[in-house]
Amino acid sequence: QVQLVESGGGLEQPGGSLRLSCAASGRTFSTYAMGWFRQAPGKEREFVSGISRIGEFSRYADSVKGRFTISRDNAKNMVYLQMNSLKPEDTAVYYCAAKRTDSGTYFTSRVNYDYWGQGTQVTISS
Repeated sequence: QVQLVESGGGLEQPGGSLRLSCAASGRTFSTYAMGWFRQAPGKEREFVSGISRIGEFSRYADSVKGRFTISRDNAKNMVYLQMNSLKPEDTAVYYCAAKRTDSGTYFTSRVNYDYWGQGTQVTISS
């Protein structure tokens, strides 16, 4: 089992940047594929980005491609989401998720993930 704690959210102006962090508990972090999802008010939780166990593969939603970068540091049990050129439509609660897997790929569907953090609010507004 793994526990996830997100941080780094906040209020930012359009065009600005934020870096989200997700700290994972446990000693088997490298056996988990990781993902970031977000949920805006009145909308379903949607996929933002996913990364494979070792970090060699990643995937992005079309809405964030070219602006967001996912990365992980298995030595520190951390996964990050660097968000640049932020837009008001990026406003949402952002969730970190983990999936225990033996495969070397990422996952894009929320039903694939076994563990979730509590979320961190990101608000983009002038």
